[in-house]
Amino acid sequence: MNGFGKVAAFPCGRRTKWLVVAFWIAVLVVAGPLAGKLTGVQKNDAVEWLPQSAESTKVFKLSEQFGTADEAPAVIVYARPAGIRPADIAAATADKATFTKIDGVVDQKVVGPIPAEDNRALELLVPVRMGAGGWQTLTDAVAAMRDQAAPREAGLSMHVAGPAGMAAAFGDAFKGIDGTLLFSALGVVTIILLLTYRSPILWLFPVISAGVALGSAEGVIYLLVKHAGLTVNAQSAGVLTVLVFGAGTDYALLLVARYREELRRHEDRHEAMAFALHRAGPAIFASASTVIIGMLALIVAEMNSTKGMGPVAAIGIAVGLLAMLTLLPALLVICGRWLFWPVRPAFGSPDHTETGLWARIGRRIARRPRAVWVVTSLVLVGLALGIAGLQTNGIANKDAFVGKTDAVAGEAAIGRHFDAGTGQPVVVIAKSAKASDVAAALRGTTGITRVAAPMQKAGYVYLEATLAAPPDSPAAEATVDRARAAVHKIAGADAAVGGGTAVILDTKRASSHDNKVIIPVVLVMVFLVLTLLLRSIVAPVLLVATVVLSFLAALGIGALFFNHVFGFKGGDPGTPLLCFVFLVALGIDYNIFLMSRVHEESKASGTRRGALTGLAATGGVITSAGLVLAGTFAVFATLPIVSFAEMGFVVSVGVLIDTLVVRSVLVTALTLDIGRWMWWPSRLAQKLDVEVEEDSEAPSMVVRA
Repeated sequence: MNGFGKVAAFPCGRRTKWLVVAFWIAVLVVAGPLAGKLTGVQKNDAVEWLPQSAESTKVFKLSEQFGTADEAPAVIVYARPAGIRPADIAAATADKATFTKIDGVVDQKVVGPIPAEDNRALELLVPVRMGAGGWQTLTDAVAAMRDQAAPREAGLSMHVAGPAGMAAAFGDAFKGIDGTLLFSALGVVTIILLLTYRSPILWLFPVISAGVALGSAEGVIYLLVKHAGLTVNAQSAGVLTVLVFGAGTDYALLLVARYREELRRHEDRHEAMAFALHRAGPAIFASASTVIIGMLALIVAEMNSTKGMGPVAAIGIAVGLLAMLTLLPALLVICGRWLFWPVRPAFGSPDHTETGLWARIGRRIARRPRAVWVVTSLVLVGLALGIAGLQTNGIANKDAFVGKTDAVAGEAAIGRHFDAGTGQPVVVIAKSAKASDVAAALRGTTGITRVAAPMQKAGYVYLEATLAAPPDSPAAEATVDRARAAVHKIAGADAAVGGGTAVILDTKRASSHDNKVIIPVVLVMVFLVLTLLLRSIVAPVLLVATVVLSFLAALGIGALFFNHVFGFKGGDPGTPLLCFVFLVALGIDYNIFLMSRVHEESKASGTRRGALTGLAATGGVITSAGLVLAGTFAVFATLPIVSFAEMGFVVSVGVLIDTLVVRSVLVTALTLDIGRWMWWPSRLAQKLDVEVEEDSEAPSMVVRA
């Protein structure tokens, strides 16, 4: 063990390995029960995702004194194409009486049944107070309305729409998300590890370590939510599961691959693991640090949902890193070489990396590296041109789900028979002294059909205005802007405009701000980490550029598939930013894995020879790691929500491009072409290259300046 620090030796020491396992058992005993409570503290209301400075957030806070802040109306619409009958009115009236008794319904505010002007539909407005239950209260109330509705004559349809109906639809879509993502990710990881290791036993240990890491991370996050004000929603909780399993398994793959190498060189498995940790540990640590820094960059976001995701993801990666560098090594050395059965890496057995697939690919690239990287770059640029068709200006509720929902059908029925904005009003709060002026300004706003009677309390007036356009449409957003311009002009009114449409509008604008701020921050942080790791300026610049190019190509491919294959009608404004952060932070992992090994090999044999050795040694494990990460992000497609499906698709495609094209072809070709100057200005840039001549099977070496 001479020459190795205590840190590398501790997890795999003959006695200390047991202490490591005991530590993680203790952590899991404490964190496990807390992890189970994480779902109960999620905040999934749209307004909770917005910054405190947003005008719609201000309205939400002020509306608390009027008792409407946590109310969401369910709009029950009954439709009969041939015309409403007396029996239909009776059924709706009976429903009104029944619905007032449902938990959460504000019985004194239930309105209806209201007939449509065309006499083909009726609607009930049923406000539901969410209380501490949040979305779950709405989901339960809407389910009760559907279950307890009175019998209807044939031909009369009934749908529960409005904010409560739509929230229930999202709640149903998110129901069981943690379990769905967990078991889907677990299945993907298990299959790929079985194919990679070709062992019926070894795959289990990375999975156990990732599971322990996930439970521990969820426990820590729960404590931060309860005691530090951290915001967690269904999106960030889902991302946490995928990140811990995906990235954690990546780190496990790299460590186990190096451990396998060292088992051939060292008879003692404890010593072999110490060498593996010493050699692979810095690359794994640098990789995880890059992801953590990239995630923490989200803290500067205006969107609370994005801001909260940063710490959640960073904690998941940090705990996953700790587990893979301590728990996994301890478990592996406790069990011994038999874990690799039936292909055990015996001491003194040959290493086949020099004659494997990636060694052969590297020698082919070495023949004409400049032509390879130029052509590859042009192909990626061509794919990136698909971004021109990318739609990220938001997605209407009717297009937000994969498949049909009752709430979407109800919204369509409302649009056919009533004012499209029914049940989702524009909310204006102003000083009471200016109530009449504000009401007049609202009535004079194009796109507002009517203004309800005002409520006054504690010096403020509360007004609701009905939109003519669907509340999630560009026309409705334009109406909100006009309403804001009109009421803001009233001196002394201190008026603010909120409501569901205003929330959508403020979300888009906050997301646009975050794109402009966070992307440069992430790039700078990633560049600095690479500079410290590789002690170079040229290599980090090129590596960051290649990952950005792969991100643009993935986004371009995504746009083509969304528009012409999947038929999606839009995208969430925050999707490109999240995809960027995941792809740059995670995509740079593979470049770190490759280039840290190339850097190590270059010290002995020069950069060009080091590039081929590094690719040959890491090619298989990085490909497996990429497949794991792509597969785990692809499980987002199992959710019936378009924004999740889009994010999962882009990240999965981007990871595959990073793994199979950028790292293996583009970066290798650039390194072979640029040679030792890749490490400028470090001393390694002065070392003459030893490179491979064009013999594909038994390469000789020549010195090249």
